Formats: sequence, C-alpha cells, structure tokens
Amino acid sequence: MIGVATLGEHPYKSPVAAWRHTALLTVILLGIAARGAMFQAAPASAATPVHNALPLYLSLLIAEILLVYAVWAGMRRTGTTLTGLIGGRWKTARDVLFDVLRGIVVWVLLTAIAGAWDRWAPLAGQARSISPLLPQGPVEIAVWIALSLVAGVAEEIVFRGYFQRQLEALTQSRWAALALQAALFGVSHGYQGVRACLKITVIGGLFGLVAVWRHSLRPGMIAHVWTDIASGLFRI
Repeated sequence: MIGVATLGEHPYKSPVAAWRHTALLTVILLGIAARGAMFQAAPASAATPVHNALPLYLSLLIAEILLVYAVWAGMRRTGTTLTGLIGGRWKTARDVLFDVLRGIVVWVLLTAIAGAWDRWAPLAGQARSISPLLPQGPVEIAVWIALSLVAGVAEEIVFRGYFQRQLEALTQSRWAALALQAALFGVSHGYQGVRACLKITVIGGLFGLVAVWRHSLRPGMIAHVWTDIASGLFRI
C-alpha cells in the first residue's frame, strides 16, 4: 500500500540530525527525568497546599514547544522537515477520518494494556501520587486540554519521529530503535514513579509500532492527545 511501511522494511538509514544534537537532547531529557526522580524521593508535606496547577501546566506547555523547536533546529542541516517527520499531510477528508479511526483503535488498545498493567504489575502503591497535579475548575481544565493537545503532538514528534528515526540510523535496527525510544520515553516521565515509567515505556513501544505500521505519526498523535485529556478530566 502506498505510504505504508511494512514492519520488515528499513527506510531510515540516514540520520535526521547531527549525533551531537541527539546526545544533547538526550542529556536534557535525562535531566528532566532526574528532576522527576527527586520529586518522587522528596517527602510529601503534611500540610495541604493551596491547589494551583496553572504555573506547572504553563511551564510544561512551554517545555513541550521548546522540545519541538529543538528537534526542528537540529534537523535543518539535513533538510528534514517536521512535515516529513510526521509522515506528510492529510490530502482528503477520507485520510483524516481513517487516521481518527486508527487513533481510536490505538487508544482502546492502550487503555486495555494500561488496565491490565495496573491489575497485574508489581510495585503497586510505591509511587508518590500525582493526583494533586490534575486539573480542578474550568480554567485549569481548559489549560490542561491545551497542554494535552500540544504534548500529544510534541512527544510523538520527539520520540516516535526524531528519536526513533535517529536511533534506527545509528543501530541499523528498527526494533532496537523502537525499544530504545520507548525506554527514553518512559524514563522521561520519572516524576510519576518507577511503576508508571515501566508502563509508559510499554505504551511508548505501542506508539512506536503504530508509527512503523502506518509510516506516520498522526494516528499515534490522536491517541496520545486523547489519552492525556482523559487522564486529567476522567482520571483514566
């Protein structure tokens, strides 16, 4: 089928950016992970703080945009565009509809995997709760939705687009690249605790498989955006 890569193909043998750029971006993400680990290790305050998540949401929104900018800046010398990294543009309403339907299927599968993980995975209850960070009130909900839209698109560009292609060029193995980007994706969510990082690594692997299957980031973006929105609004 035109525009769809089979799982056995290896189309990405050339890097999309300089390796030192990838190393720097990896160090930044690991720094974010270390800061998240510090959050988990810090003792929870006995006092109940006044809830105000807006500064956090706005800082995360800016950080996601800066990550995409960093990817774009790093790819300029190789001539790789963000559109090309995503997998081109929608050409017809039918393309949009099919990607939305694929995104829904991915979200359903992702929800089933996450539910199974929560029931059967070890280390339950060891992470510091992030429930105080979830939105409360109409203003926070509106900003959370905006953050989810940006984060869902940005993280697919960074991890399933940039890192997966770079690592495939480095390792000359599609499967090694998929596993490595998923691990980096999980580690970058260190603020949610070890158990959540492991689950997010599995989810990152699923998104990577979808990107390989469709040769496009769009279905994964749709599923990712809705997952983030639902986690804040419906706690799922």
